[in-house]
Amino acid sequence: MDTIGIIELNSIARGMEVTDSLLKAADVSLLKASTICPGKYMVIVKGVVAAVKSAVQTGIEIGKENVVESKVISRLDSRVINAVNAATEIQNLKSLGVLEFFDVTSALYAADSAIKASAVEIIEIRMGYAIGGKSFVTLTGDLSAVKTAIEVGSKVGNENCMLVNKAVIASPSKELLESLL
Repeated sequence: MDTIGIIELNSIARGMEVTDSLLKAADVSLLKASTICPGKYMVIVKGVVAAVKSAVQTGIEIGKENVVESKVISRLDSRVINAVNAATEIQNLKSLGVLEFFDVTSALYAADSAIKASAVEIIEIRMGYAIGGKSFVTLTGDLSAVKTAIEVGSKVGNENCMLVNKAVIASPSKELLESLL
Protein backbone atom coordinates (compact mmCIF):
# COMPACT_ATOMS: atom_id res chain seq x y z
CA MET A 1 0.00 0.00 0.00
CA ASP A 2 1.24 3.43 -0.96
CA THR A 3 0.70 6.94 0.24
CA ILE A 4 -0.46 9.54 -2.24
CA GLY A 5 -0.67 13.28 -2.08
CA ILE A 6 -2.97 15.34 -4.23
CA ILE A 7 -3.19 19.06 -4.79
CA GLU A 8 -5.86 20.76 -6.89
CA LEU A 9 -5.21 24.34 -7.98
CA ASN A 10 -7.31 26.96 -9.74
CA SER A 11 -4.35 28.07 -11.87
CA ILE A 12 -2.67 25.99 -14.56
CA ALA A 13 0.55 28.04 -14.50
CA ARG A 14 0.79 27.80 -10.71
CA GLY A 15 -0.04 24.09 -10.95
CA MET A 16 2.97 23.46 -13.15
CA GLU A 17 5.15 25.51 -10.83
CA VAL A 18 3.88 23.56 -7.82
CA THR A 19 4.47 20.23 -9.57
CA ASP A 20 8.08 21.08 -10.33
CA SER A 21 8.73 22.38 -6.82
CA LEU A 22 7.26 19.46 -4.93
CA LEU A 23 9.02 16.89 -7.12
CA LYS A 24 12.34 18.60 -6.35
CA ALA A 25 11.55 18.95 -2.64
CA ALA A 26 10.98 15.30 -1.74
CA ASP A 27 11.62 11.75 -2.92
CA VAL A 28 8.20 11.14 -4.49
CA SER A 29 7.05 9.76 -7.84
CA LEU A 30 4.68 11.64 -10.09
CA LEU A 31 1.50 9.65 -10.57
CA LYS A 32 -0.40 12.27 -12.56
CA ALA A 33 -0.16 15.98 -13.34
CA SER A 34 -2.61 17.56 -15.74
CA THR A 35 -5.25 20.14 -16.41
CA ILE A 36 -8.78 19.38 -15.32
CA CYS A 37 -12.00 21.24 -15.93
CA PRO A 38 -12.89 24.04 -15.42
CA GLY A 39 -9.42 25.46 -15.96
CA LYS A 40 -7.86 23.81 -12.90
CA TYR A 41 -4.65 21.81 -12.49
CA MET A 42 -4.13 18.64 -10.50
CA VAL A 43 -0.96 16.93 -9.30
CA ILE A 44 -0.84 13.51 -7.65
CA VAL A 45 2.36 12.03 -6.22
CA LYS A 46 3.10 8.80 -4.40
CA GLY A 47 5.79 7.57 -2.04
CA VAL A 48 6.46 6.97 1.63
CA VAL A 49 4.36 8.93 4.10
CA ALA A 50 6.99 11.44 5.24
CA ALA A 51 8.12 12.25 1.69
CA VAL A 52 4.55 12.70 0.44
CA LYS A 53 3.66 14.95 3.39
CA SER A 54 6.76 17.03 2.75
CA ALA A 55 6.01 17.30 -0.98
CA VAL A 56 2.39 18.33 -0.39
CA GLN A 57 3.43 20.90 2.20
CA THR A 58 5.89 22.37 -0.30
CA GLY A 59 3.12 22.43 -2.93
CA ILE A 60 0.78 24.24 -0.56
CA GLU A 61 3.44 26.83 0.27
CA ILE A 62 4.21 27.46 -3.42
CA GLY A 63 0.56 27.29 -4.51
CA LYS A 64 -0.65 29.68 -1.83
CA GLU A 65 -4.05 31.19 -2.66
CA ASN A 66 -4.36 29.02 -5.80
CA VAL A 67 -4.70 25.78 -3.80
CA VAL A 68 -8.31 24.60 -3.95
CA GLU A 69 -7.83 21.28 -2.16
CA SER A 70 -5.01 19.11 -0.87
CA LYS A 71 -4.86 15.80 0.90
CA VAL A 72 -2.44 13.05 1.87
CA ILE A 73 -3.97 9.58 1.82
CA SER A 74 -1.91 6.89 3.58
CA ARG A 75 -2.09 3.16 2.97
CA LEU A 76 -3.88 3.65 -0.33
CA ASP A 77 -5.00 0.41 -1.95
CA SER A 78 -2.98 -0.32 -5.10
CA ARG A 79 -6.23 -0.83 -7.04
CA VAL A 80 -6.95 2.88 -6.65
CA ILE A 81 -3.56 3.76 -8.10
CA ASN A 82 -4.18 1.38 -11.01
CA ALA A 83 -7.55 3.02 -11.65
CA VAL A 84 -5.93 6.48 -11.66
CA ASN A 85 -3.60 5.18 -14.37
CA ALA A 86 -6.55 3.58 -16.22
CA ALA A 87 -4.95 0.16 -15.80
CA THR A 88 -7.89 -1.81 -14.43
CA GLU A 89 -9.10 -4.92 -16.20
CA ILE A 90 -12.48 -6.17 -15.14
CA GLN A 91 -13.24 -9.75 -16.15
CA ASN A 92 -16.81 -10.04 -14.91
CA LEU A 93 -19.11 -7.05 -14.57
CA LYS A 94 -21.96 -7.58 -12.13
CA SER A 95 -23.92 -4.96 -10.21
CA LEU A 96 -22.82 -1.39 -10.82
CA GLY A 97 -22.11 1.31 -8.26
CA VAL A 98 -21.42 4.96 -9.06
CA LEU A 99 -20.13 7.74 -6.79
CA GLU A 100 -20.08 11.29 -8.20
CA PHE A 101 -18.22 14.21 -6.61
CA PHE A 102 -17.64 17.92 -7.15
CA ASP A 103 -13.87 17.45 -6.76
CA VAL A 104 -11.12 14.95 -7.57
CA THR A 105 -9.72 14.46 -4.08
CA SER A 106 -13.00 13.12 -2.71
CA ALA A 107 -13.22 10.53 -5.49
CA LEU A 108 -9.80 9.08 -4.66
CA TYR A 109 -10.50 9.00 -0.95
CA ALA A 110 -13.97 7.50 -1.47
CA ALA A 111 -12.69 4.85 -3.90
CA ASP A 112 -10.09 3.76 -1.38
CA SER A 113 -12.63 3.61 1.45
CA ALA A 114 -15.18 1.77 -0.69
CA ILE A 115 -12.91 -1.02 -1.90
CA LYS A 116 -11.45 -1.54 1.57
CA ALA A 117 -14.97 -1.91 2.99
CA SER A 118 -16.31 -4.46 0.55
CA ALA A 119 -15.37 -7.07 -2.06
CA VAL A 120 -15.77 -4.88 -5.15
CA GLU A 121 -13.59 -3.96 -8.11
CA ILE A 122 -12.97 -0.45 -9.40
CA ILE A 123 -13.95 -0.07 -13.03
CA GLU A 124 -12.78 3.53 -13.35
CA ILE A 125 -11.96 6.74 -11.54
CA ARG A 126 -12.70 9.63 -13.91
CA MET A 127 -11.08 12.81 -12.68
CA GLY A 128 -12.20 16.22 -13.86
CA TYR A 129 -11.74 15.74 -17.61
CA ALA A 130 -14.58 17.01 -19.79
CA ILE A 131 -17.05 16.75 -16.91
CA GLY A 132 -16.90 20.23 -15.47
CA GLY A 133 -14.22 19.46 -12.90
CA LYS A 134 -16.30 16.79 -11.22
CA SER A 135 -15.13 13.21 -10.75
CA PHE A 136 -16.75 9.84 -10.47
CA VAL A 137 -15.95 6.29 -9.44
CA THR A 138 -17.55 3.20 -10.94
CA LEU A 139 -17.44 -0.11 -9.08
CA THR A 140 -18.69 -3.61 -9.74
CA GLY A 141 -19.35 -6.72 -7.67
CA ASP A 142 -22.17 -8.64 -6.05
CA LEU A 143 -25.17 -6.45 -5.23
CA SER A 144 -24.70 -6.51 -1.45
CA ALA A 145 -20.98 -5.71 -1.78
CA VAL A 146 -21.68 -2.81 -4.15
CA LYS A 147 -24.35 -1.40 -1.80
CA THR A 148 -21.90 -1.52 1.10
CA ALA A 149 -19.10 0.06 -0.93
CA ILE A 150 -21.33 2.88 -2.18
CA GLU A 151 -22.59 3.66 1.32
CA VAL A 152 -19.05 3.77 2.75
CA GLY A 153 -17.69 5.77 -0.19
CA SER A 154 -20.55 8.25 -0.12
CA LYS A 155 -19.84 9.10 3.53
CA VAL A 156 -16.56 10.67 2.38
CA GLY A 157 -18.43 13.06 0.10
CA ASN A 158 -21.10 13.78 2.69
CA GLU A 159 -18.47 14.70 5.29
CA ASN A 160 -16.99 17.43 3.09
CA CYS A 161 -20.18 18.29 1.15
CA MET A 162 -18.62 17.17 -2.14
CA LEU A 163 -20.93 14.25 -2.97
CA VAL A 164 -23.12 15.05 -5.99
CA ASN A 165 -24.95 11.76 -6.22
CA LYS A 166 -24.67 8.00 -5.93
CA ALA A 167 -26.32 5.04 -7.63
CA VAL A 168 -26.51 1.28 -7.33
CA ILE A 169 -27.79 -0.60 -10.37
CA ALA A 170 -28.55 -4.24 -9.55
CA SER A 171 -28.77 -5.62 -13.09
CA PRO A 172 -27.28 -3.10 -15.51
CA SER A 173 -28.09 -3.54 -19.17
CA LYS A 174 -25.50 -5.20 -21.39
CA GLU A 175 -25.14 -1.98 -23.41
CA LEU A 176 -24.46 0.12 -20.32
CA LEU A 177 -21.82 -2.32 -19.10
CA GLU A 178 -20.15 -2.40 -22.52
CA SER A 179 -20.03 1.41 -22.53
CA LEU A 180 -17.96 1.29 -19.33
CA LEU A 181 -15.15 -0.76 -20.79
